[in-house]
Order: sequence, then structure tokens, then C-alpha cells
Amino acid sequence: MLPSVMDYRTQARKRLPRLAFDYLEGGAENGVTLRRNIAAYGELEFLPQVLADVTGCALGTTVLGATAAMPAIVGPTGLNGLFWPDADVHLARAAHQAGLPFVLSTASTSLLEEVRAASAGELWLQLYVQRDRRIAEHLMDRAWASGYTVLLLTVDVPVHGNRDHDKRNGFKLPLRPSARLLLDLAAHPGWCWRMLRGGGPQLKNLAVSSNAREDITEQASALSRQMDMALTWDDIDWLRRKWRGRIVVKGIQTLTDASRARARGVDGIVLSNHGGRQLESAPCVLEALPEVAAELGQSIEILVDGGVRRGSDIAKAAALGARAVLLGRAPLYGLAGRGPRGAGEVLAILRAELENTLRLLGRDHIGALDGAAVRRRRAIFD
Repeated sequence: MLPSVMDYRTQARKRLPRLAFDYLEGGAENGVTLRRNIAAYGELEFLPQVLADVTGCALGTTVLGATAAMPAIVGPTGLNGLFWPDADVHLARAAHQAGLPFVLSTASTSLLEEVRAASAGELWLQLYVQRDRRIAEHLMDRAWASGYTVLLLTVDVPVHGNRDHDKRNGFKLPLRPSARLLLDLAAHPGWCWRMLRGGGPQLKNLAVSSNAREDITEQASALSRQMDMALTWDDIDWLRRKWRGRIVVKGIQTLTDASRARARGVDGIVLSNHGGRQLESAPCVLEALPEVAAELGQSIEILVDGGVRRGSDIAKAAALGARAVLLGRAPLYGLAGRGPRGAGEVLAILRAELENTLRLLGRDHIGALDGAAVRRRRAIFD
């Protein structure tokens, strides 16, 4: 096991060709939002209580009716087969072994039925809605029949964000040969061998529910160029008719929209700017969290994502009012860097760091964390 999540990032960078690592790591445009997500955690400092009995330390909680061994969820990430064959299956297993829910993306590269067959854990579905809503309805029917319990509707992707790194790398499905790409691939024979053995990533769930052929070009087109740009708050009622489980709206970035979500009767929200991959200069949702939690925290479950790299980051989010964080890049660093065992190791590191942080703060259970445990770091000189 490596010392920290960022050590797995270093391993992932070595093992992945540039176009794959940039797809994993990159943000929109100049990466301002992405860097801000990470920096926001560093701008908070803890206020520990000393001489407290922390012999016991309970990290467990409940999130949207599911038990979680700590206030974290392995969140939805797309095209994971680019990093390791059967990536979503391995991530779901790692989440289950860690006692955490796993959220499967619409853009997953493993069939949702295969993921269920491979894991007895808590599974949720993240949903993108295409113009042909029969695709989303078919996905929901398949997920419910397979025992998925929570639906995360992602609402911040009417169009894909402007990602300069993908343009520079010529990253487009299917990959088009170029001298630069061939040199990059030649420097990563292990990755190439894994992709050849695994057949390369396919958007399998989208293919099944949209009747797309086994053609990554057609599948990518179904995902990227046919998003339903007419989706509105009124469509929450459509989801309620089609989905019998809990509904969470992912991509909320302001108190105004958080209040709209509550008024529509959803069960939870995810404060998220899509990991800095969509709108450049989007709000830093960690900074919005205290205001949203103060206003709505008693009436709706609030989750947050973006920038979590340490167990102490999870503690900070919980102290500010989040029920749990969604982990995106961190488990993928583990998977890309050391394979299936790496994903589990990253989750174990985050848990150990969170437990250590909680004890150093003088709290013996996760529910004891509140706003008194953190404050914004003050400048030495005004």
C-alpha cells in the first residue's frame, strides 16, 4: 500500500498514456475550477478539542437510506474502462468491501447487470437524459430490476464542457491514429496489452438501452450529441413516475437551485461542479456548503463532491454539513495505478486518515463533527 492518494496519482500518471491520464485528471479550459476545488479544502483549518476520550471512534453513517462505513460514496465516473478492463466491476467490489455505496454512471463501460452480479453491495445509478427519453426509461427499468436503489440525476451537462486537453491529445472516440498517439502508446505497453485483452472501452449500458451497435462512435454520439437540453425542474415529476426509489439531483451549485430541488420533493442533492470538468469559473461548492446546509440541512440530504484527496477532507465536508462526499478521481487513481487492489487501497487510506483526523480533533464519532471543528484559515498579516 502506498502512503497517500496522491502517490497513486503518480503511479497512474506513469502507467496511463497521456490522453488517458489527461482525460482522468483534466478540467475545463484553464483548470481554474478544478484547482479551486482542491485548494478550498486547504483553506480550512481545524479547531481540535484536547483531553477528550477517543478510545472508540465510530465513522459509520447512513446516506439516502443506505449504511456507509464512513461518510463517503464511490461516485459515478464515465469511460472507466479506459483505465482498467472491467473497471466498474472492480470499483463496485472495492466499494462493497469498504462498506460504501457505489454509483454507476450512464457512461459506464460495464453492464449494470454485470456490476450487480459481481457485487452484493449497495448500488445506485447516475442518469444522463438524452433527447430520446426512452433510453433513460430503459436504463431506469433495468437498474430497478437489478436492485439499484437510488437514482442520481445529473443536471449540469446539457452540453459537454470545453476541455482543451482532450483537443490537444486528439481524444475522440474511436481513437484516430497519429504519430503522437502511436509514440505515446508505444511508451505504455502494459496499458496497450490490457486494452487489447479487454477489447477496449465501450459504453455498454448506453448501447443496450439505445439499441446502438457495438460501435464506440455510435455510442459516443448517443451520449454526447443527443443530451436533452430541454430538461427542466418539471421533469422531476416524470422521474417520479418512472423510478420507485430515492431521487437525488446532482450538479447543484447555488442555494437557489438547492431550494428548488427541495421544493420538488427530491430526497437529496449533490453540490457539484462536475469535478471542474464542465463550466470554467463555476462556484466552489465547498464554499457554498455551509449556507446550503444551514438553510436546508434539516429537510434534505446534502452530499458534495470535487477535490477530496484526504480523509481530512472528508472530515471538513462533514463538519460543514455534508452527509457524505462522493469520491471520483481518488479511487480511479488507485485503479489506474495498481489495478483492482489499488482502488481498495485508496479507500482504506481515506478511512484510516479520517479516523486519525477524528481522534486528533477530540471527537469519538462522525456525528460529533460540526461547524465548531473548522474555520477558514486566517492570513498572518491583514
